[in-house]
Amino acid sequence: MKALYKNVNPYFVVMISMLLVVSALFSGCTAFGNKQESAAKVQESTSNLTPPAANDKLSDARNTALVRAAKSVGPAVVGITNKAVARDWFNHQVMINQGTGSGVIFDSNGYIVTNNHVVDGAKEITVALSDGRTLAGKIVGTDPVTDIAVVKVDATGLPTVTFGNSDEIMVGEPALAIGNPLGLEFQGSVTAGVISALNRSMEIGERRFKLIQTDAAINPGNSGGALVNADGMVIGINSAKVSAAGVEGMGFSIPINAVRPIIEDIIKTGHVVRPYLGVGVFDKATAASQGYSLNIDKGIYVAQVTAGGPGEKAGIQKGDIILKIANTETNTVVDLRTAIVNYNVGDTVKVEFTRNGEKHSVDVALEEMPDSQ
Repeated sequence: MKALYKNVNPYFVVMISMLLVVSALFSGCTAFGNKQESAAKVQESTSNLTPPAANDKLSDARNTALVRAAKSVGPAVVGITNKAVARDWFNHQVMINQGTGSGVIFDSNGYIVTNNHVVDGAKEITVALSDGRTLAGKIVGTDPVTDIAVVKVDATGLPTVTFGNSDEIMVGEPALAIGNPLGLEFQGSVTAGVISALNRSMEIGERRFKLIQTDAAINPGNSGGALVNADGMVIGINSAKVSAAGVEGMGFSIPINAVRPIIEDIIKTGHVVRPYLGVGVFDKATAASQGYSLNIDKGIYVAQVTAGGPGEKAGIQKGDIILKIANTETNTVVDLRTAIVNYNVGDTVKVEFTRNGEKHSVDVALEEMPDSQ
């Protein structure tokens, strides 16, 4: 050290020493400050991984109308398992699951609306509630014509839905489908879309239906579930979809305004009160399916007349060709069914037909269709 300071002004040496001390002190402060800064940065970065404090109130951006609708309706959507009797290899009777669908609780005392095809042929029915309970269900009544059925479970105080007005819905408005696609493993699934179209006319069997079309995903197991609007009201019962290669987003629901009177009739009488003409008819297509050739240009062929029925009472006979009902042309079986269903039991309709080439017209008083038909 001495050599280092040789020939150096003593005052300069003292100043250098003081600067070294001060530098050391400041360098120590700087090192301490860097540690604090690094710790702050680590805390800041890890804070992004820490979940925020619990907050029961959702932001308006998250608590949308569809979220509220799903929360309101979801608890009232159930799973329905259809069990049938089969025989094993030893010819013993065993219960097997035919399939699982959905249902909607519309009465807190256990009344549930679903599709007829969900419960068709069931020996036993089990209903899975959203709260985890599984209850035995019984069929109150069915209406294969419209694919609607009512099931009852022995329970009270159940969550229910509110039926909306399907005549007021608009194309393009939001819609939710709530149900159990592919079974109870996905119970209570919610899919969102819009109302794609209204009054879609579809022929199923010998009936023509006007259905709501939606692009909300509807899959096997959704049948009988709820189609819900943004106000949380049920506007339809999901029933079918177009399933074909290259086709997406074409699901169909039965309008709730058509469902409401059906479930009222089922609860009151066990079946739907529906008028009938009392004739069995063929058009060209249905005749061909039975192996017959029908050589007529217009109308439908009367193949059978119910004994004592309204048609026979009015004078309609086997072999007549019905041309019109209430001034509406009837060239197919669907035309006839559609024309009659618009009337009530007790109404009188004008039926025009030909017999041996001559035109006739009679008034038929419609009667209630027997359960057998």
